[in-house]
Amino acid sequence: MRVVFMGAPAFAVSVLRRLVEDHWEVAAVYTQPDKPKNRGMKLTPTPVKEYAVTQDIPVYQPASCRDEAVLEELRTMEPDVIVVAAYGKLLPQALLDIPRTAIINVHSSLLPQYRGAAPINWAILNGDEETGVTIQYMAAELDAGDILLAKKTTIDPQEDAGQLYDRLAELGGEAASEALTLLERGEAPRTPQVYGPQYQYAAMLSREMSPLDWEKPARVLANQVRGLIPWPCAVTDVAGVRWKVFRAHVGESAGKAPGTILSADKDGIAVACGDGRALVITELQADGGRRMAAADYLRGRPIRL
Repeated sequence: MRVVFMGAPAFAVSVLRRLVEDHWEVAAVYTQPDKPKNRGMKLTPTPVKEYAVTQDIPVYQPASCRDEAVLEELRTMEPDVIVVAAYGKLLPQALLDIPRTAIINVHSSLLPQYRGAAPINWAILNGDEETGVTIQYMAAELDAGDILLAKKTTIDPQEDAGQLYDRLAELGGEAASEALTLLERGEAPRTPQVYGPQYQYAAMLSREMSPLDWEKPARVLANQVRGLIPWPCAVTDVAGVRWKVFRAHVGESAGKAPGTILSADKDGIAVACGDGRALVITELQADGGRRMAAADYLRGRPIRL
């Protein structure tokens, strides 16, 4: 079965790698154009392009998939299936109609929960204990296509969004390969999504979500820290210094006003929260500094209680 793959970031690399390792015929890869990066503004390829080049897979980088020349080029490839994973562009109906069998998308949630841009982060922000990946038939409406299959996984209470991202990328590759097998055999199911008020849309993240509000419960703040990794990161101001908080956990009962620093030692920096518990910060980065364990930070900048 002839496959065209569309994707860009590291998540998509894991999916593409699994298809290659499972010996699917990946005829071409579509990804984002190279973009200027860092201070030198050097043009940098996407992770998907970097991997595809190592596998001698032809790479295409159109600025738009609505261009008729791009669509015609794709038609000449005569793909049986197009697999999409974090491509980063809305695809027109004319493109959805090209493959002989199906165009499928790898989405990092259990649809219909968390349609949208940041499903991994929102699962952790909301304190979910389970998530997964869904293979869906693509439709014109974002993340609204029929479900082909889904794979579940538990979320570890200390797992952050970056770690879960890596695990779901691997699970997504497994699911995509399984979906291709079902499509090839003519056994792929279609389950319509029913999106109701009990489901949440996974909106894009923003820096406005970063500040820690110590009036909130410690568990909510711990989930905020985990869910905003690697960007935009939870932040707080202590003694005139702003910290990014990378690692924290719920501590013991506090008995102090929210925001009060209870202790600052080798075990971390414990801060009282609105529910009477403490949030213990164990890894941070001060403005202008580097990311480090809280205990190491305190050696250079001890906090007087």
